[in-house]
Amino acid sequence: MTISPQHVVRLHYVLCDSAGHVLDDSRRREAPLEYLHGHANILPGLETALEGLSSGDTREINLTPEQAYGTHEPDLVQTVARTAFPGVEELSPGMRFQAQGPDGPRTVTLIEADDKQVTVDANHPLAGQALVFRVDILEVRPARRAELAKGHPLAADVVASEVEDRKQ
Repeated sequence: MTISPQHVVRLHYVLCDSAGHVLDDSRRREAPLEYLHGHANILPGLETALEGLSSGDTREINLTPEQAYGTHEPDLVQTVARTAFPGVEELSPGMRFQAQGPDGPRTVTLIEADDKQVTVDANHPLAGQALVFRVDILEVRPARRAELAKGHPLAADVVASEVEDRKQ
């Protein structure tokens, strides 16, 4: 069976940056990725590259920033007043916070801070980076109706009659 829309895919992956540094490894976490193909559950470039693969296939997939987390948008880096962080005594680069943006909540990464102002970046931490995925396809199976109704894989012990079916 090949990977195509309306199929659940289970795979292991190693994610590296373009210099080969490992950023994530599903085997190390003992947690394969499971997703519903064709439902925008994973990066679009990765989903496109996986199309047509089968159980047992292995691939190295190179994604441009545009195919992954997008380009780094300079206008998403802002300097705000230190008073925007009430109750936070110490601020240091790399800290992450939830901020309310025009499109709802988003995570921002602190770049630098002093007594008066704080610079934050609302870009995804991997924005602007080319990424390399090494994937091992473990399983490809047709999605169950309940999974299609929810838009993502469900645990094997989920009773289909207990899942809201939006397809009716």
